Amino acid sequence: MKEFDIPKFYRSPIISKVKNMRKVMDPRKKDFTPTILDFGPVRFHIARHFGFCFGVENAIEISYKAIVENRGKRIFLLSQMIHNPNVNADLLDNGIRFLQDTEGNELISFDELRPNDVVIVPAFGAPIETIVKLEAKGVDVKAYNTTCPFVEKVWNRSKKLGETEHSIIIHGKHNHEETRATFSHSSSNAPSVVVRDIEDTAVLMDMVLGKRPKEEFYTYFDGKHSEDFDVNQHLDRLGVVNQTTMLATETQEIADFVKQTMIEKYGEENLKDHFADTRDTLCYATNDNQNSTYGLMKSNADLAIVVGGYNSSNTTHLVELLEESYPTYFINTEDDILNRNEISHFDIHKKVVKKSTDFIPSHEVVDIVLTSGASCPDAVVDRVLHKFLDYFNETKTVKEVLSNIEVKN
Repeated sequence: MKEFDIPKFYRSPIISKVKNMRKVMDPRKKDFTPTILDFGPVRFHIARHFGFCFGVENAIEISYKAIVENRGKRIFLLSQMIHNPNVNADLLDNGIRFLQDTEGNELISFDELRPNDVVIVPAFGAPIETIVKLEAKGVDVKAYNTTCPFVEKVWNRSKKLGETEHSIIIHGKHNHEETRATFSHSSSNAPSVVVRDIEDTAVLMDMVLGKRPKEEFYTYFDGKHSEDFDVNQHLDRLGVVNQTTMLATETQEIADFVKQTMIEKYGEENLKDHFADTRDTLCYATNDNQNSTYGLMKSNADLAIVVGGYNSSNTTHLVELLEESYPTYFINTEDDILNRNEISHFDIHKKVVKKSTDFIPSHEVVDIVLTSGASCPDAVVDRVLHKFLDYFNETKTVKEVLSNIEVKN
């Protein structure tokens, strides 16, 4: 896989070595068991896969390349490049300005843009309408387009579904940047509707089977369907694609639900005429990170720490999984670990930051699960690990621990 040229301060002495060692030990990425870093009084259970993915590293490389190549020019990011406040803050410190917020509202009017301005398209991609507006201003939208190739893969699949006259169900968060971009591309090819979860899908499938008035479609899915969606015509041939960072198991559950509904209505012998198998639109990094998280859930640990941006969808899903097994704390940086007895963390259910006390148990040996989202620099995870080490006495040295890496089987 390509090696990206990203700033060295995003790399880390510990985590990078752990990842490199696991690559050598498991080159085909078949082993999702965690790596154990045993410091004596505290052991860290490190996920097999976590942190920057291909799409994020690609976006970071292109963004910093834009800065170097365009000294003296005005440089804009269409919106947050990725969902990590530290990365976005560093880009702002380098003179980049945001044109839009995460909901697509203009922070700087497009009317202010000039043809020689540089505009970076974020990893999430952009709606077709936005690209058209930028091109109308004479802006080159291709020079620094950091759209993740796995997002583009979903767009390409949507195009093929449109060519075969399928309507498209998008599994995603309708107000997320990636889903808005995917919806725009999908809608240009076929009637499209966004479902958030299996509950939304059940409502839609009830309409397919005539168990719910089809007219309710326009109120229940208000703002989540293409303008041309005719509920009386466009529910007989369906395909499912997704926001690439959604839970793989949930996307598969939705696709299976749609498939079974079409079998129920049209018969299994006619399934190919009414349902398109699109199970390959989740990105590899999302799959790897989620499978690695399932591996972490088999550890015998006292707590879990997940590091990343609070508005990161893929990171939130890691938290959801780990909460099933451990007290789980979702933090942004090491600064959220306030002291030995207090931690500031994000509650994904109430969408608020709160504080918890006595979160580190007073065991002779404390076991901590540690992972991060796809937009979190390894250097931040490194600092989190060091922050925890400060609270334990007589720990082994990093050199000693790395020379005796253990893989939990």
